[in-house]
Amino acid sequence: MKKTLKPDLTNRRSFLKTTGTAMLGGALVYNLGFPSEAFANRKKTLKIGLIGCGGRGTGAALQALKADPDVIITALGDAFEDRLEGTYKALIQVAPDQTKIKHKFIGFDAYQKVIDSGVDVVLLATPPAFRPDHLTYAVNAGKHIFCEKPVAVDAPGVRKVLAAAKLAKDKNLSLVSGFCFRHDFANMATFSKIINGEIGDIKTVTTFRNGGELSAQYSRGGEKGIAHQLRNWYYQNWLSGDMLTEQAVHSIDMMSWAMNDQLPIKAIGTGGRQVRVGEEFGNIYDHFAIEYQYANGAKGFHFCRQQSGTTSRNTVEVAGTKGDASMTMGRSHIITGQNPWEYTGEKNNMFQTEHDILFASIRSGKPFNDGERMANSTMIGILGTLAAYTGQEVSWEQAFNSEHSIGPNIADYNWDLEWKNAPIAVPGITKLL
Repeated sequence: MKKTLKPDLTNRRSFLKTTGTAMLGGALVYNLGFPSEAFANRKKTLKIGLIGCGGRGTGAALQALKADPDVIITALGDAFEDRLEGTYKALIQVAPDQTKIKHKFIGFDAYQKVIDSGVDVVLLATPPAFRPDHLTYAVNAGKHIFCEKPVAVDAPGVRKVLAAAKLAKDKNLSLVSGFCFRHDFANMATFSKIINGEIGDIKTVTTFRNGGELSAQYSRGGEKGIAHQLRNWYYQNWLSGDMLTEQAVHSIDMMSWAMNDQLPIKAIGTGGRQVRVGEEFGNIYDHFAIEYQYANGAKGFHFCRQQSGTTSRNTVEVAGTKGDASMTMGRSHIITGQNPWEYTGEKNNMFQTEHDILFASIRSGKPFNDGERMANSTMIGILGTLAAYTGQEVSWEQAFNSEHSIGPNIADYNWDLEWKNAPIAVPGITKLL
């Protein structure tokens, strides 16, 4: 198939030309496991379906099309027609030869129709509240999946994702999460050294994710109710999980990575609204500060804020008994102490690489599945959010075993649904749910 690509919006690089394992900077990059004869969808042309046509969904679709020379996108689904058409126009402009849209589905059941339309791979990029049900449906249908982070907004959703991830593994399906920093070459080399003990036993991990505000989206044609909330899903904690779980969870995931993915036993913290105090900003906070405690005595500290005019920072600092690792995302990765080192290797587009990994695993018949990890990192974000909301020390067991769902059941979504936001959380008053 002859392919014509217009502007290169995703900085494509060739990655994993041969599947299996790759070496980068002396560190093992990926091991896709042993080939499975039962691995589905190894036919020549892979059909992609996109569910969620916002900016991230459009980007994911373009990156998926660049990840393999013989894939096409055949189905789009979104709650809003204008969002879907915007994605369609972008795909036609950038990758016209691979955009073979046969189905456009609008509404809350669009995800089912996309998954049932005959696609091989689905890209899940709706607001996080929908992720557990969309993922479960896709796994049950036997599809390979790219799943944006975070993967849930509450504990029942996380448990549903864990069950779906296990089923995906049992069915030999590839499931790649949107925790893209795990696919950054500099991060991969640095965290490999941390996990291999080159800075000794980990004592503390400190992460920052500070930046400016995000804009509120004004509804079209006087939209109100559920439509208005969906347009501004980020500011509704029942749709996004709040900023710690939705955006800063990348930093939480890297904290977990430094701890070799062991789970914290408890958290305590604070947060609130200092700048984003208007009604247009829903019921989420604009800053958090959380301390996580681990069973071995190590501690993780996370700080994040979204306030215009403030200093931005996206860093991970790991202190060990033999040295320290300091990472400023996109700039420097340095180890000091007994084993000094600095990353000087190749740079990559981590967003593209996660799709390269997904399609390489499908082609090779070696499933890549990081579903358990993506669920756990999401839950660590939820744990920190609950600690800040309540002002209480919250254990992993309390948070993970909660039966409280913060939004409606997926079967109840319709355009007449009237869902009232929970009150803005007040530490010392808001109860653990």
